[in-house]
Amino acid sequence: MFSLKKLLGKDDKFFDLLESGAHEAKVSVDLFSAYLKRIASVSDGSRAPLDDFVQARRNEKRIRHTVTEELSRTFVTPLEREDIEALSFSLYRIPKQVEKIVERISIYPGRLPHAALHRQAELMMQAAEAVEFMVKQLRGGTHIEKIREANARLQFAEGEADKVMLGLLKDLYNGPYDAKELVILQELYEMVEQAVDRCRNAGNVVVQIVLKHS
Repeated sequence: MFSLKKLLGKDDKFFDLLESGAHEAKVSVDLFSAYLKRIASVSDGSRAPLDDFVQARRNEKRIRHTVTEELSRTFVTPLEREDIEALSFSLYRIPKQVEKIVERISIYPGRLPHAALHRQAELMMQAAEAVEFMVKQLRGGTHIEKIREANARLQFAEGEADKVMLGLLKDLYNGPYDAKELVILQELYEMVEQAVDRCRNAGNVVVQIVLKHS
């Protein structure tokens, strides 16, 4: 067992910021799941406003900028500077990707395959939950086994997301879609799968940090 706080100091501001970043990433993913349920229940095909997603991404961007500012003003940090920056950036990319997805959905005039997107959203939520848990473990030190278990859940979700996307593409290629629909839906499926990849990348940064201090 290691304790980063004990080893490198008691300044919690970077842990606070990173945990806030992980939380905002999780919020954006939860909003996406709720957004899909909301638009699925609307019979006229209208799309809900995107204000919440924009705000989640802005919150994450503000956290990232604060991290950068604090790094420039702080001589001793509880984690290596490049690790703090890498994790902050990887967390920022999650809500940014989610916002791109809902922007694309909002302008798509066709019928959305809600069941397919819901399955992808479930895996995205599993991945985001694992990331938030892993980031929280950095504050007070943890057994590396906890990180490995959470990372295993994260990697499983990412692997399942790949399988789901392959199945969805197969359905597209063999389904009653015209060329325009096929291209649009294929890109949309890939964008959602990339959001899971963003979570995996953030988890990988946490694992690297923990291994350095194990």
